[in-house]
Amino acid sequence: MKEYFKLNNNINIPAIGFGTWQTPDGQTAINAIKTAIDAGYKHIDAAAIYKNEKGVGLGIKEANIDRKDLFVTSKVWNEQRGYENTLKAFDNTINDLQLDYLDLYLIHWPAAAHQFENWKQLNNDTWSAMEKLYKDGKIKALGVSNFMEHHLTPLLQHATIKPTVNQIEYHPGYMQQDCVQFCNDNNIQVEGWSPLGRGDVFDNEVLKQLAHKYNKTVAQLSIRWAIQNNVIPLPKSVTPNRIIENFEVSDFNISESDMALINKIDTIANSGLRPDSVSF
Repeated sequence: MKEYFKLNNNINIPAIGFGTWQTPDGQTAINAIKTAIDAGYKHIDAAAIYKNEKGVGLGIKEANIDRKDLFVTSKVWNEQRGYENTLKAFDNTINDLQLDYLDLYLIHWPAAAHQFENWKQLNNDTWSAMEKLYKDGKIKALGVSNFMEHHLTPLLQHATIKPTVNQIEYHPGYMQQDCVQFCNDNNIQVEGWSPLGRGDVFDNEVLKQLAHKYNKTVAQLSIRWAIQNNVIPLPKSVTPNRIIENFEVSDFNISESDMALINKIDTIANSGLRPDSVSF
């Protein structure tokens, strides 16, 4: 299995990440991070709005891994958009995580026209702050999350440093192919949050049959499918055996014909969260 993807600034990013959304702060977060790192994850995906970065940071600190061998992502939240606010948000995240730098920093959601007349400027100002952090060596790569083509296009026109990553919802039954194609065309690596979707993914007959064929779980099949589509999945769990299971996807390959079957699954299990209609 491909262990890394290469970003457009030549940084290597591990091909599977460990998500921390909805992970309770404190000992639960600490234990989840330590279990994930022990299982082999080298990529931790965090965010300020998850309100667990102190626990995530302690988990990293207590884990048996050198910082240079770990790829850590965080994200600036919507209420911290803008140049000065973004710089402050980054300082808070670094302090909570107890790290000297981030491997990747993302704009969590785009400012969009349904909420802001000056949405383009807000995104540009936030991006300019992130470019400063990058130039100052405080982040190794910078990117966005939940940006569609019409959000990315004006940002690309403004940016002096191109986004390396766009993290979007991506799972069987919800591929957002237009957005993925735009990112591929612009050499922006796609990451997939919620790679297991909602419950409907586990009930899908195509996925159940293929999982049985490969002697894997539906979760493992879905994670492997994302990687073979050149998307970095970010599975999350606080249950040790699930954390371990979700990482064990390197010992099989889904055939091209079976990949095509999964790609054709009708829309299921998506969150309903759209950047042009969210209220947060």
